[in-house]
Amino acid sequence: MTASTALKKRRTVDRKALLKAVATSTAVETGKPSHAIETALRTRKSRFKSLPLS
Repeated sequence: MTASTALKKRRTVDRKALLKAVATSTAVETGKPSHAIETALRTRKSRFKSLPLS
């Protein structure tokens, strides 16, 4: 696979999937329930609103 082929096959990730992945990873590291972490991530106000995630 060449570099140009790899760039063409990029997928976009929606916000829900990103939050679930972060929550699950954090839950594994901290031992807390992933649904609690996901809820906290969804409700928390962003400190860096000027920085886009794309």
